[in-house]
Amino acid sequence: MKTDFNIHNLIRENIKSLKPYSSARDEYKDTTSTEMIFLDANENPFENGVNRYPDPQQNNVKDLLSTIKRIPRENILLGNGSDEILDLIFRAFCEPNQDNIITLPPTYGMYGVLANVNAVENRKVLLNENFQPKVNQILETADENSKILFLCSPNNPTGNSFYIDDVEELLINFNGLVVVDEAYIDFSEQRSWLTKLNDYPNLIITQTFSKAYGLAGIRLGVCYASKEIITILNNIKPPYNVNELTQQRAILRLQKLDEVQNEIAQLISERKRLKKELECCVSYIEKVYHSDGNFLLLKVDDATKRYHQLIEYGVVIRNRTTQPLCENCLRISVGICEENQKLIRALKAIQ
Repeated sequence: MKTDFNIHNLIRENIKSLKPYSSARDEYKDTTSTEMIFLDANENPFENGVNRYPDPQQNNVKDLLSTIKRIPRENILLGNGSDEILDLIFRAFCEPNQDNIITLPPTYGMYGVLANVNAVENRKVLLNENFQPKVNQILETADENSKILFLCSPNNPTGNSFYIDDVEELLINFNGLVVVDEAYIDFSEQRSWLTKLNDYPNLIITQTFSKAYGLAGIRLGVCYASKEIITILNNIKPPYNVNELTQQRAILRLQKLDEVQNEIAQLISERKRLKKELECCVSYIEKVYHSDGNFLLLKVDDATKRYHQLIEYGVVIRNRTTQPLCENCLRISVGICEENQKLIRALKAIQ
């Protein structure tokens, strides 16, 4: 548990004094009433299902998430994909050309991109040979301007989850925000850090509808954090950042959790089968790493050669050989049974 943390010490001064934009739907919140005539937002009055602005706070989606995740609605923020949420965190807490963040390569590339976009130094501390954080080196790398530490767990592209004790040590001793990116948490046996949200006021958890929920096309990300952090991010987000169609589709999916859980179970089963097949039947695959995601990382003899050979067989994967600690590594998403069978046949066929 962390008790000596004050979020106001991290907020940029201009954000502290910012007066948030108030949209028409913020001022009058009841958009479900059939008795009211809405002439407040300069909308097109001809009804077609999407002629009105969407709920700026996405309350119906949040209500469902609140029940499912057992997290109060005031601790939830929704964004146009997780990337918008990450960008909001940068803009709220990182002073350009002054502050820094810490990332742990190999990891999700957008942390570094967003650092560059926001003119924030990215201090990189490579994972160790087991793809785990070097806790002491991370803490030694941090200084008074280190605002955010990004932990992708399960990690992309390596697939492993970070040790719980290491994450807790970082939450306690890192003096900035710790963002735990849980895009792949639904495929892991490790519990989500949502259960620790009240213990660590510097903890931010991001999740997504793109992976387990199968809704990559609607671009919907989720942020869980303290009420104070969520309030700050709400103050700077665009007023209608999540469109009406996205909200409707998310609600439909959240109402069919049995289907979601069934798909997750199938992908985990296919992941295990695929790992077993690749370990025993393909000679040029040197190692198949353990994965808690919906993908596998493979070490092969020549990643670039194998990547192009698979393209010729009609199979597109990801070549990760340019990433730190991932020389000659390929990342393969777990598909449905038929797709995985085609992949296996292609891997066995190429020489």
